[in-house]
Amino acid sequence: MRVVLDANNLISYLLTVECLSTISEIVRAALEGRYQLLLPPGLLDEVAEVAKGGAYLSRRINPTRLSTLAAELTQVAIIVPRIGEQIPPVVRDRKDDYLLAYAVVGEADYLVTGDKDLLTIGQVGNLRIVNAHEFCAILRRGAEGLH
Repeated sequence: MRVVLDANNLISYLLTVECLSTISEIVRAALEGRYQLLLPPGLLDEVAEVAKGGAYLSRRINPTRLSTLAAELTQVAIIVPRIGEQIPPVVRDRKDDYLLAYAVVGEADYLVTGDKDLLTIGQVGNLRIVNAHEFCAILRRGAEGLH
C-alpha cells in the first residue's frame, strides 16, 4: 500500500505528545514499514517552514524532533521524482495541487489529509483521499487481516 501524507498530518504529529494518537499510529506504521510512504519533493521543507513560521507552532515544535522525523521519514520513504511540467489546477487552493499531482504520479493508493478541498474530491482514479482517522481504520483492518 502506497501512501502520501499531507504536511498538516506531519505538523499534527510534531504537536502530539500522546504516543497513542491517530497520527502517531500512522507515522509509526510508516517507520515500521507497514505501508510504503511516498515523499513528494518539498513536502518536508513545507513542514519545516510551517513549523518555524508562526509563534504558536515555533514554540511548540521542538526543532530536534522535527529534524529527527525528517531523517527517519527520508530513510523509509520513496522520494517521488520531481514533476517537470506545469501542474494543472484542480482544487481551490493552488498550493494543494502539487500534493494531489505527486500522489497520482507516485501511484499512491491513499492521500491522507485534513484539507477539506482535497477530501471533497474523495477519489482520483485508484487514489483514495482520506482523513487520518479513516486511514488509521484502514491500517487497523489490514493488521487484523495479518493475524
